[in-house]
Amino acid sequence: MTGATQTALRHEFSSVVAVLVSSVACLLTGCAGLEPPPNVVVILIDDLGWRDLGVMGSAYYETPNIDRLAQQGMLFTQAYANAPNCAPSRASLLSGQYPPRHGVYTVGSSARGDRRDRRLIPVENQTALGPEVITIAEALRAVGYVTGYFGKWHLGGEGSLPVDQGFLVNVAGNELGSPPSYFYPYEGPRGQLLDLAQGGYEGEYLTDRLTDEALRFLEANSEQPFFLFLSHYAVHTPIRAKQEIIDRFRDREGIGGHDNPIYAAMIYSVDESVGRVMSKLEELGLQDNTAVFFFSDNGGFGPVTSMAPLRGSKGMLYEGGIREPLIVRWPRMIVAGATTREPVIGTDLYPTILEIAEAASADGHVLDGVSLMPLLTGTGGLTERSLFWHFPAYLEADRSVSGPWRTTPAGAIRRGNFKLLQFFEDGRLELYDVERDPGEQQNLAASLPDTTEHLLELLEQWRVATDAPVPTVPNPEFRRTAGRDR
Repeated sequence: MTGATQTALRHEFSSVVAVLVSSVACLLTGCAGLEPPPNVVVILIDDLGWRDLGVMGSAYYETPNIDRLAQQGMLFTQAYANAPNCAPSRASLLSGQYPPRHGVYTVGSSARGDRRDRRLIPVENQTALGPEVITIAEALRAVGYVTGYFGKWHLGGEGSLPVDQGFLVNVAGNELGSPPSYFYPYEGPRGQLLDLAQGGYEGEYLTDRLTDEALRFLEANSEQPFFLFLSHYAVHTPIRAKQEIIDRFRDREGIGGHDNPIYAAMIYSVDESVGRVMSKLEELGLQDNTAVFFFSDNGGFGPVTSMAPLRGSKGMLYEGGIREPLIVRWPRMIVAGATTREPVIGTDLYPTILEIAEAASADGHVLDGVSLMPLLTGTGGLTERSLFWHFPAYLEADRSVSGPWRTTPAGAIRRGNFKLLQFFEDGRLELYDVERDPGEQQNLAASLPDTTEHLLELLEQWRVATDAPVPTVPNPEFRRTAGRDR
């Protein structure tokens, strides 16, 4: 049996299950005359920078389909990921919880880099999303949605895969954080994406293949409510793209720190994927009754793109590492072309999707975000609140920074226009007015002591409330060298 046949059978089986669930729900509650429940599509891009879209200001990258999505829905210009790298951000998105509740703080080990450069012993890190966590897929399954996951998972292997966390269908989601290759048969030194190793063709590109699989899921499940999570491996390293698209950018002059033709081609393929998904929804007559979320898991990779004027990149709690493009399109509820500067965060998607689906959170499952429906429907704003980040781990430097670290263990809070960062090694505090100073160039901690003290108190109270571990034990192997800090 080929991989394509196996995938088709999984899709068919999931459709049968979903129809049975929906039929039972109708028998129990009555469904005559009711509009069908809205469908939900989440498109998550890996490592897409805040300014990597035309609609977000790039004059080098081409993203006409994503730009059109923003024109048809609502664009959030101050949306945040819950962490500066992949796994914890994804765990928070799927669980609706801050990292201290699920224990995924970073990718792999929290003790990254040269141990002699670490002043503290970092806290232990979970590399899999625990089975006790009730994911958004499980919540939607409970009200009759068929659920499908396509692409990067990065939250554990056997026993912790998407099919163990509420998704009826899983294609190419496993413990890998990056693909062995972007071209069929998707092989590399670390093996291959096994369920994509068959049914492809020479030259097939991973972004295209995942889109093909997602479109088959839409076709198979167009008669019942569905939740599609399309989690592209792109634009994560390795930076590889189709040659014919690379050639499109090869002789183009760089603009504003965007000048890599291969990376531009990767973004172009992602944009084509978004266009194909939207075209399929229209072909199936589902475009008006489907809420589409477009988001990224963390900031762009510093060596290949620029988040300027934001400071920093992937792996940092500065704005360039955590501020993301977020677009939501739902014609039934959202006025086309809407824009908001309201600060929102990845954990907000879970309660928002619950409200769209008229589903309830599982008993005992804490949700740290809030529903964005008042913003999406234009019926009001959000109550003033704080947004939090907790990263008790080390991340070694990439080619875009000097010194040994992208970040040392740290935490952060944003409330109103102010954002406070606290670095655990030495207790250093940095306060920025990110509305006036999005590049975080002017540290106001000394000049605004009352604001600094208030935000630090809120941050410490939150850590107590969530039982967030803070590294405090000195590393006996630490070596003191001049110029080691960022």
